[in-house]
Amino acid sequence: MSKFVAIMSMSLDGYVADRNDGVGEVFDWYFSSGDVEFNAGGADPMTFKVSEPSAEHLRGLWSELGAVLTGRRTFDKAGGWGGNHAWGPAFVLTHDIPTGWPRPNSTVHFVTDGIESAARQAKAAAAGKAVGVHGADTIQQLLNAGLLDEISVDIAAVLLGSGVRLFDHLAGTPAILGSPTVISGVGVTHLRYPVRKA
Repeated sequence: MSKFVAIMSMSLDGYVADRNDGVGEVFDWYFSSGDVEFNAGGADPMTFKVSEPSAEHLRGLWSELGAVLTGRRTFDKAGGWGGNHAWGPAFVLTHDIPTGWPRPNSTVHFVTDGIESAARQAKAAAAGKAVGVHGADTIQQLLNAGLLDEISVDIAAVLLGSGVRLFDHLAGTPAILGSPTVISGVGVTHLRYPVRKA
């Protein structure tokens, strides 16, 4: 059965980007934590160099995914993933469709009528597989709407002190999570928490 899985890297003190919107410190582990190559796939593929435990974590998680749900800020920062996200069709929650989009042969779709509509469309496109959710605001909206099923967070070995928090605007807290699975990588700890439904 399809589920929504929040997937983010963050600093130990809870930031997904620094005060200048930079993400280098929380994503460094993808490129310098080991010698195992992991090809990200998609239209604009990257090859990560991670430790074996991190590669195992990524292989397992990414094999579950059939679509992605994200926000406009993440779409912009990623350059639209070359028109095709590695996890499958991408649904971008936005107020305005960017100039030049949608594009031919692209699997990026724009949703302007809210989080519930975006969630329905992404779930249908995932065809029974999980939907990976990117972006702090999108994750918060999905969690607040009671639609998020799991949180997969990669805790980078860094303290940023300020910036964009992953869990900044939550409603209905406390949100109770189940027991995590834990994988220790090099420079990163991978945590997967089920979200308990109210």
